[in-house]
Amino acid sequence: MFVEKYRPRKLSEIIGQDSAVRKVIFWFKNWKPGKKTLLLHGPTGVGKTVAARALAAEEKYDYIEMNASDYRTAKQIREVLGKSAQQTSLLRRGKIFVIDEVDGLAGMEDRGGVGEMIKIIKSSPHPVVLISNKPYDSKLRSLRIHCTLVEFGKLRTPSIEKRLREICGKEKIRCGSEVLREISKTAEGDMRSAINDLQILGQGRKEITTKDLEELSKREREKTVFDALKTIFKTERALAAKLALDGVDMLPDDAMWWIENNICREYERADEIAAAFDALSKADIFKSRIRRTQNWRFRAYMVDMMTGGVAVAKHRTYNKFTRYQYPDNIIILGRSKMIRGATRELFYNISRQLHCSSSTFRSDYLPFLKIMLRNKRMRTDIRTSFGVDEKNLGLLAGQQG
Repeated sequence: MFVEKYRPRKLSEIIGQDSAVRKVIFWFKNWKPGKKTLLLHGPTGVGKTVAARALAAEEKYDYIEMNASDYRTAKQIREVLGKSAQQTSLLRRGKIFVIDEVDGLAGMEDRGGVGEMIKIIKSSPHPVVLISNKPYDSKLRSLRIHCTLVEFGKLRTPSIEKRLREICGKEKIRCGSEVLREISKTAEGDMRSAINDLQILGQGRKEITTKDLEELSKREREKTVFDALKTIFKTERALAAKLALDGVDMLPDDAMWWIENNICREYERADEIAAAFDALSKADIFKSRIRRTQNWRFRAYMVDMMTGGVAVAKHRTYNKFTRYQYPDNIIILGRSKMIRGATRELFYNISRQLHCSSSTFRSDYLPFLKIMLRNKRMRTDIRTSFGVDEKNLGLLAGQQG
């Protein structure tokens, strides 16, 4: 991927963030154990993680990156980060700990995570860099006190255009200023997104023209999910696969189920299937990050991997007819739709008689009702008390508490 191939290896190579980079250098040179840690914040794709990695490389420090959303509780953070922060490097070099998605510590699942993080950064003999998209979350207030905040703002279009021009030169791709400017504007300050779009447009080509840009804005208004699957599995171009879902009245989350369920029906080689599912797993990672952080800019990367990533996983196009099928979970939900509707209505009616919510009925009353229904006399009493027939009693008995 171009984003990795042309990732800045030095702080001086980071474009459009001169002020932020100077502050990072100043913080590192003046940091000592017990002093404030560094909190890099800003939108996605603007160079926060890149800056941390470049700093570690320049200073010849071991770079250790962790995701705060994966370690929410105080115990988890203490066992994983706390112990590692106190250990000496095997090569006796310094360490830089980078904790991404610190916003995740402020979630409902957090159990003392913020407090434990503060203890670790105050006692760590190694510098710790925190990364966040929403540093001013009220639940992070106590953590911010112990941080030096450095903002990485959205990149300006000329800065992105300059980087894309450099990449085109190294890849020997002819691309006019008008085209580069349009790709840069579309990225809306996200360098990573712009570089991904450049690679998609330039894949297998020596030149990118304004006509190629039209593909980014084409929208087929009437298209079924089966048409989209055919495009994704038959095309050899990532861009065509990426645009396949445009015009399909379906959320990307649901489309992912369709793609997953039909990979093995289309691809025949084991390595192709493995590569396709690997791309899909990366899409699922972005999907989970969206759910945890509510950062919807990750949606673009999710779609890239679940469409373009799956499309380029094959070595060749299979010239065969494939009967694409509904995902198994959708079939099951479809078959049980009427039953689920009747069950919801039954729960609602009984919960009104018990003066509680449907969810309370399900969690607090239903488990005991299921036990009572095993007794013939009680079964009759329940039927009379709630005014339900034998069929509805069967729904009650079959539900999970």
